[in-house]
Amino acid sequence: MIAVFPTEAFLIDRPWVQKFLGIEPHGLRNVHLWAFCIGARNALVGVGALVGLWMVRYGNESTGTTVVVVSCLYMLLASLFMGMADLLGYWRPRGGSVRGTVASSVLPAIALIAIAV
Repeated sequence: MIAVFPTEAFLIDRPWVQKFLGIEPHGLRNVHLWAFCIGARNALVGVGALVGLWMVRYGNESTGTTVVVVSCLYMLLASLFMGMADLLGYWRPRGGSVRGTVASSVLPAIALIAIAV
């Protein structure tokens, strides 16, 4: 989440970033604001998860665990909503979000399972 932020926010006009994010170049003006805002939210939630892990190690373990769980739930649910948007036909071309949905949901899902076990 944190690592993708610079590409979404500042490098979105580059062809390799558009390919990576699945953005059509002719629609760039329509998604630039969205990409910047979503990228910032992703970076913030990623930092939140790291702060939660720091809290688990050096601060209050139960509070830190709560922060990590909430951050991971946000990441997982946000990625699932991206997949839902694709199913509703909001993603062009339809099915184009599968790679991003899977990539952005695997790590938070694994973390949540690890915390639950």
